[in-house]
Order: sequence, then structure tokens, then C-alpha cells
Amino acid sequence: MSRNTPAVRTDLAPTGTLRAAINYGNFILATKDKTTGESKGVAIDLAREVASRLGVPLTIVAYDLVGVMVDDASKGAWDVAFLGSEPARETVIDFTAAYLEIEATYLVQGSSPLRAAAEVDRAGIRVAAPARANYELFLKRTLKQAQLTSTDGAPAAFDLLVSGKVDALAGLTEALFGLAAKLPGSRMLDGRFMGVQQSIGVPKGKSAGVAYLRSVVEDAKASGLVARAIERTGARGVTVAPRA
Repeated sequence: MSRNTPAVRTDLAPTGTLRAAINYGNFILATKDKTTGESKGVAIDLAREVASRLGVPLTIVAYDLVGVMVDDASKGAWDVAFLGSEPARETVIDFTAAYLEIEATYLVQGSSPLRAAAEVDRAGIRVAAPARANYELFLKRTLKQAQLTSTDGAPAAFDLLVSGKVDALAGLTEALFGLAAKLPGSRMLDGRFMGVQQSIGVPKGKSAGVAYLRSVVEDAKASGLVARAIERTGARGVTVAPRA
């Protein structure tokens, strides 16, 4: 376990408070109670754990779109962020190993001939995904024949499936369960096209801080902290990431 040193605290809490960027657009990571305003979720539990270990107060910097969070990495808006690790983001952010993985697959209309996620990447198939989501960035790199349409947010991507303008909607398995209920007859394809790895990130250039967080993440996985946090969400298709 890396030690909590002055260099670590300078990297992770330069103002004396840990400012944690949290993506409320991913309800597995964080949700806010509409009545009490209390936040809960896996990222919230981990942020509290990091702040506790550092011995500093926690302030949450809330985001609804992960792309905006990434843009703020070089603006000093936050000290640590909870988001998917992705090569496109590594130009501005250093990541720990993943603490959890979220399955991503496709939702299709009931009349679709598609049955499995592995069948989607072929000529003539149109796929929708919200721009700059971790899985959208992955599909941009990996789809060879299917046509990807990137939208401004998840609702717009869902609307394209509903209207028949695309053949498949890419998304996190747990989120697609909810959308399937809104589109009678729709179904999720068997299998997955990726496991979205959720990590803790810090702005580039904070080597002591990211080394400390990498140790914290491995400890949180080994101790069962992450598993318990996932269980409390009740989410499907979410697992503790393998040991680094």
C-alpha cells in the first residue's frame, strides 16, 4: 500500500479538500436522492474512501456528461475523477487500473434479425451511441463495416432506434434494461461487445497521486469494498474488475 505522503496530498488535495468529479449520467456510479439530495453509488463510496484515507474533506464536482468532465481535466476543475479509462482520454488523464467493469451490448427492435452482439458489425447495419461515451469511443475504433451514428446524449440515440433510423442502440446493459421497457417488443442482443472499465483518473503530471490511487483501488477490490458497493446498486451486468 502506497503511503499517504505530503506529495500525495499535494497532488490529490492541493486546496486541502478532495474535489472528486462524479458522472451522474451513469447511475451505477452515482445517483442523487431527489428528496434528501444525498448521493450514493460505487463512485461515491470510493471517493469517500479516498478522502478518508487522505484525511481531508470531500467535495463532489457533479457532471451529467463525461465528455465535459474530460474537457475540464486541464482546467483545474477537479482533483480526481471517476470515469471509464479510454485511450482517447489518456492524453489529458492518467488512470488507475479498473475497479469495476460494466457490460455493454445492443438493444434492437423486436423485428430485427440480429440475435447476438457479434452479428452487428456488418455492412448495412446502423448503430447509434451517445458521443464521447466510453463505449462510443470503443466502437469508433473497432466497428469495421457497421455505420456508427454518434448523438448528443443517450436520449437522442434511443430516439433513433425508436424511429427506425438505426438498427441497434449501443449502451450499458443495465441502462438498456430500462430503455427496453419503454420500447415494447424490443430486446437486447446476446453477449456483449465490451466490458467498460471504470477507473479513477487524475490530470496528467501527478505521479505521486496516481500511484497512491492505484494502490487504493487494488485494496478496495481485494477488501470487498467495491463488491459491496456494486451490490447496493442492484445493477445487472456489473462486476468487480480483475486484480491489476
